[in-house]
Amino acid sequence: MIAVSPRVRKQLPPVFPGRTRVGSKRYQDRPTSDVPVSEEILINVTPPETRVAVVENGVVQEIIIERAERCGLVGNIYKGRVCRVLPGMQAAFVDIGLDRAAFLHASDIMGPHGEPRSDQIHELVHEGDRLVVQVVKDPLGSKGARLTTNISVASRYLVCMPALASTGVSQKIEDEDERRRLRDILQRYVDAHEGEGGFIARTAADGVSEESLFRDMAFLAKLWRGIRERCAAATEIGLVHDDLPLAMRALRDLVTPDVERVRIDSRAMVDKAMAFATKYIPEIKERIDYYQGERPLFDLYGVEEEIRKALQRKVQLKSGGHLVIDQTEAMTTIDINTGAFVGHRNLEETIFKTNLEAAQAICRQLRLRNLGGIIIIDFIDMSEDEHKRQVLRALEKCLARDHAKTHITEVSSLGLVEMTRKRTRESLEHVLSEPCPYCGGRGSVKTAQTTCYEIFREILRESRQFDVETLLVLASQEVIDRLLDEESAHLAELEAFIGRPIRLQAEALYTQEQYDVVLI
Repeated sequence: MIAVSPRVRKQLPPVFPGRTRVGSKRYQDRPTSDVPVSEEILINVTPPETRVAVVENGVVQEIIIERAERCGLVGNIYKGRVCRVLPGMQAAFVDIGLDRAAFLHASDIMGPHGEPRSDQIHELVHEGDRLVVQVVKDPLGSKGARLTTNISVASRYLVCMPALASTGVSQKIEDEDERRRLRDILQRYVDAHEGEGGFIARTAADGVSEESLFRDMAFLAKLWRGIRERCAAATEIGLVHDDLPLAMRALRDLVTPDVERVRIDSRAMVDKAMAFATKYIPEIKERIDYYQGERPLFDLYGVEEEIRKALQRKVQLKSGGHLVIDQTEAMTTIDINTGAFVGHRNLEETIFKTNLEAAQAICRQLRLRNLGGIIIIDFIDMSEDEHKRQVLRALEKCLARDHAKTHITEVSSLGLVEMTRKRTRESLEHVLSEPCPYCGGRGSVKTAQTTCYEIFREILRESRQFDVETLLVLASQEVIDRLLDEESAHLAELEAFIGRPIRLQAEALYTQEQYDVVLI
């Protein structure tokens, strides 16, 4: 397989001939209008996991990891059984064969024409009911998967909604003539094939020929008929249809006209990708490249280093400032600090430049770390309204290239920006890390001094309750050292007060917070 260089790519015919992209939001929202965005998609494949990285102009922007023992569930269709109805939450728990029951809200239970049937869960389902459901959000932390009965199946250009009879066009396609053309094509197919459901044109459908769209619609209709037949035949709860593996989803969803090439470091996966592209996306075949270099693919592009940095709280800015990112179950907070950046003119200009640089860095970190849900950004306070407007505009502009749906509020009087980012899978930190066994995820542990004073209180408590000759303290080496050194006078006073000797023993496996007082 021969890689196509950027210079050669310019001589090739456009992916969607006959269409210009001048009015497209994709191109208007690039960081700079005179610098084109060049993308590469890297796919690293090993038996236990598949990793995908999106590189824009040499900078890693997005990382997706899927492990064999814990594959993503979004898009999978299941036959499930309602195991519990919760009227107080207007929701139900559905057993779909996973370790934890999945969550189905009343608003996600659709009628025959795709409309919500009722807002009262007890009117919609009952315990023991069998349902065909689709996962819209992976299990996150202690929460089960999120479900919907509004089934959809996707292809390269379209999304088929079997419960609907209407058509729609992605909001990211802004050209009105193109929106009208796509809507007319979809409607003609729906009118001619009544009962096969409705369709939504994805962003990738911009400029695609009518023939290609009709072929996609026929494929999705056939796929849905097969799923429906398997659902009807299924007698047990469990998986009915699973979405594509990560590598194939990357080809389907991430390869845009900006992507120069897709580099894959597995010969077997290259063969699968070529077969998939030949059948469904023939225009991207020439961009699939088999990487055979001695140096690992992710090392070559610095992806491993970016993964390591993405697991840290602090993100350094080129100016000398930095971000501090704290991810919690409720929300993610991002704090901006000027750090070592002192500027050249005045304080307001220094703050403005730091916030402007931070806005671009934040957008990249959201994609890189796959942060979702509620996000609070604490920009450094700016006194000029024009500076606030420009920082917010820079944030919106950079987020335009994000695949996930986002919503941003205005800068508040406290300099805070509240935003949401759609979360369908676990963040990079949750995939690669687990809570610290020493601090339980708090991010801090009690000092040795605090533990010593807790031991003193426990000794007093035990000596008053039980009549013993000796007390043995088991603790970490750091705590024992402090008891023998800084706290030795207090320990001697305590021995004299209770009238019993206190022995100390260091335990190598104890953390700084752990201790035991043993009565002898």
